[in-house]
Amino acid sequence: MHPATAPGGLPLLGHLPAMVTRPLAFLDTLPALGDPVRVRVGPRDLYIVSTPESIHRVLTERADYDRSGPLYAKIRTFLGNGLATCPHADHRRLRRIVQPAFQRALLPRYAEAMTAETAALTARWRPGRTVDITHEAFTLTTAVAVRTLFSAGLTPGAAERLRHALDVLLRGLYLRVVLPAADLLPTPSRFEYRRALRSWHAGVAGIVADYRARGVDHGDVLSLLLAARDEDGRPLDERELADQVATLVLAGAETTSSALAWALRLVAEHPEVERKLHAEVDAGPADRPARWEDLGQLPYAGQVVNETLRLYPPAWAISRTTARPVELGGARLPAGALVVCCLYLLQRRPDLFPDPTRFDPDRFAPGAVQRDAYLPFGLGATRCLGDRFGAVEATLALATVAGRWRLRPVSDGAVRPVPRLVLSPGPQPVRLTARVSAPAG
Repeated sequence: MHPATAPGGLPLLGHLPAMVTRPLAFLDTLPALGDPVRVRVGPRDLYIVSTPESIHRVLTERADYDRSGPLYAKIRTFLGNGLATCPHADHRRLRRIVQPAFQRALLPRYAEAMTAETAALTARWRPGRTVDITHEAFTLTTAVAVRTLFSAGLTPGAAERLRHALDVLLRGLYLRVVLPAADLLPTPSRFEYRRALRSWHAGVAGIVADYRARGVDHGDVLSLLLAARDEDGRPLDERELADQVATLVLAGAETTSSALAWALRLVAEHPEVERKLHAEVDAGPADRPARWEDLGQLPYAGQVVNETLRLYPPAWAISRTTARPVELGGARLPAGALVVCCLYLLQRRPDLFPDPTRFDPDRFAPGAVQRDAYLPFGLGATRCLGDRFGAVEATLALATVAGRWRLRPVSDGAVRPVPRLVLSPGPQPVRLTARVSAPAG
């Protein structure tokens, strides 16, 4: 049996225009056609899946579905052969080396950096001022990533160059994934992308070289990676170190900033959620920055983050390439087929999440969630190692902002997500209004 093909494809281009200009609206039409659904992007076929059964198979049956093919080759020009992009053959070794940096015992130390950087960011805010909350969230999470990875410190100039390069690369990479010819066109954006790529690689390599030269254990992630050995006693080589650093900066900065920016916008748009969040914060950390010790008093803030990740999972589409002919959802797929697990569609299925587009943090009250359909951090052996890190950071930052500020969107129009490697809300100007915490009880 052949999979259904999405209608509306154009000669030569297929569904490329829709994937570039309105990808989410286009994807929303696919579940009604079946699972998988064939989508043509220029000369390539993609097979989109969005049911729990198909996604679980693709993400856990590693002998049949690997991280290979032209899409991953394009992503590796930026991230290298890091934990998030390497083929399955390399994954076990790299995961064993990186995993100790994300053990739960280290989270309180990382949370200190999260609290300090959130306090520093919000201390610069002033009542009545308008800020782009997406930019502010990205600034915050980049600072936290840099501080937890490289506690020996970067100069402000070096940190800003990394942040700027990361922003350019993330804006440009989605286009290059769906339109490989973008690198062949002599456009200003192509030259900007290539400059950012050179700056990124040079910056990361310089940081690694500096740490090696110092030979000091700073108690941070990079120090742990430098000291780590695999099961054969081998350390990471220079390229592997640089690739892991690139992956961890991306995971620590872009995915968490997207989740936080969405959460702040959604809270501002839903007064009842905002009231419940403010009441919880006022009974806990109140008008001081939230800390690791406060997390037990912030269950509703955690529910807000979880519901945000359901509606707008940063890793909204995870791809795999078939290693051999397979049958998926009753359809036969050839070897080398690109299968895209659309978590954005999965987590908005009305049969799994009633009234799925409604923002309702109470879905995540104890016992209220169908967990096998909630996969914002992926699944199986390749599930994101930093899931707890990101959730803690977003929760602490959300509670800190809620303790002191009300955010009011400057425009009332619906937010149109901007697909990058993650699902960004795009620029979100909000007006800052100071609030005074109500006394507990």
